[in-house]
Amino acid sequence: MSTATLPAAPPTTGAALALRDVRLGHTDGAALPGTVTLHIAPGELLAVVGPSGCGKSTLLRTLAGLLSPRDGQVTQDGETIVRPDADRALVFQDDALLPWRTVRANVELPLAIRRVRRAERRRSAADWLDRVGLADHAHKLPHQLSGGQRQRVQLARALAGRPRVVLMDEPFGALDAHTRAEMQDLLVDILAGTGATVVFVTHDVDEALHLGDRVVLLGTVEVLDVPHPRRRDARHDAETAELRRHILESL
Repeated sequence: MSTATLPAAPPTTGAALALRDVRLGHTDGAALPGTVTLHIAPGELLAVVGPSGCGKSTLLRTLAGLLSPRDGQVTQDGETIVRPDADRALVFQDDALLPWRTVRANVELPLAIRRVRRAERRRSAADWLDRVGLADHAHKLPHQLSGGQRQRVQLARALAGRPRVVLMDEPFGALDAHTRAEMQDLLVDILAGTGATVVFVTHDVDEALHLGDRVVLLGTVEVLDVPHPRRRDARHDAETAELRRHILESL
């Protein structure tokens, strides 16, 4: 059985994503109204908000290659996305950890699927668990962790394979306010060193304005620049407050 070797270093830039006149929808259901044209720059963190049922999760699954667009074209670096790829990682609100595998084994799982050598899997898992502050919990099972800790494990698992795109579907939505803020800060710290492109779906406008370089209102496909991304004190800025008001009124 052949084995893979991880690249010597993470990519310096994320991937460019584009949707051109895309109509979203599941193959066994009705297409969502309207079309989406959107360009996401390499290394950008794009926050996606919109009313329930507007297609936020469907957008992520289409970008992941799990769903085909009903019409239009979805590309990564100019190449049409036709299937899932290790270049694109998904992170969900439900941590989806395998309950019978230890924390370390959960983080190693995507690397094991790619047949990365065991020693390299162990090194990568240990490194990422250290980055998310769970180095001392590697031997535990998921039920022995708090909700915030499980989300940290999911984040480590997603990033261990060095994806160029991270697609996040309400990953912190089930956490309490304090833990949610901690996870937001952790995400910012970790992503700063990966260069990955991130598409982050949230119902929380304040979370979108804190994390995103831009915010897209999916129902109307309005794309808005965030004046001070990833600055906690920006919520007191008049420009940010006006943008927040506009988004809330649009929703």
